[in-house]
Amino acid sequence: MFSIPLDAPIYVAGHRGLVGSALVRRLQAAGYTNLILRTHRELDLTDQVAVRDFFQRHTPGYVLLAAAKVGGILANDTYPAEFIHENLAIQTNVIHEAWRSGVKRLLFLGSSCIYPRDCPQPIKEEYLLTGPLEKTNRAYALAKIAGVEMCRAYNQQYNTRYLAVMPTNLYGPGDNFDLQNSHVLPALIRKVHEAKLGDAPSVTVWGTGTPRREFLYSEDMADACLFLMNQPDAVFDSLLGQSDAHLSPALINVGCGQDVTIHELAETVRRVVGYAGELVFDTSKPDGTPRKLLDVSRLSALGWAPRISLAEGIEQVYRGYVEQSAAQA
Repeated sequence: MFSIPLDAPIYVAGHRGLVGSALVRRLQAAGYTNLILRTHRELDLTDQVAVRDFFQRHTPGYVLLAAAKVGGILANDTYPAEFIHENLAIQTNVIHEAWRSGVKRLLFLGSSCIYPRDCPQPIKEEYLLTGPLEKTNRAYALAKIAGVEMCRAYNQQYNTRYLAVMPTNLYGPGDNFDLQNSHVLPALIRKVHEAKLGDAPSVTVWGTGTPRREFLYSEDMADACLFLMNQPDAVFDSLLGQSDAHLSPALINVGCGQDVTIHELAETVRRVVGYAGELVFDTSKPDGTPRKLLDVSRLSALGWAPRISLAEGIEQVYRGYVEQSAAQA
């Protein structure tokens, strides 16, 4: 069984974000002692010269690329230029310099929005590039697709071991609760909580409530990433599509294999928060993709499964949000 040495230098890019912070906690819990971490102020990943200097100085053996500009429907639709520019720059610089410095394995964190808007459900990895994208987050999706292709191309030409991991919708400790830029679940938690505090009669939810979404707790996502990084060479290489390098993306889905409607999600949040008011759905707002349920059979076949249910995860996140709000008051 392959196992990354506990003292191996591991660079976690984006370690302060939702996914990156979960990765750091998981690695530390597993006993890894040589984590290389840099804040945005310490290292601007859009700066090619700075990234090259960083890799030359520190030569990490393994890279977990979780750094990205992310946001919900409103943010993606309002700032498409920033989403495509920053994400392309970050992943291009990190992946290229990882190759130049001889990184042994790299995990590139993407998003399920890379898949076509109306592709069959559940979504298999091979559905990539088989149809039009959801227009509200097309710029972000195209950037992430470029990252997947970059991993495949470097594997093909340079015999690297770079795997793209496509997580479903993530939530967890350290999530972004800003109503203008957050994803649907943290936005719902904040809106419902504030409605409860203000004794508001109703909470408005964007869209019809009918789209279906799959959610995975960030701690489970981090566990899946470490599980994948520690796979034996033969298994890891099979995930890279090395036997069919010209056609297969180096790509694997990570999720729980179950989804809920936005209406059901909002009802769960309401129960957890203890809010007695009404949920009102604003049908003038966009729904986004009708459904995004990932086919996780490849990951399941390797023996991995999530441990935290959606209801349990929402309860944990809500407790953390309440504590954070109280501390900031």
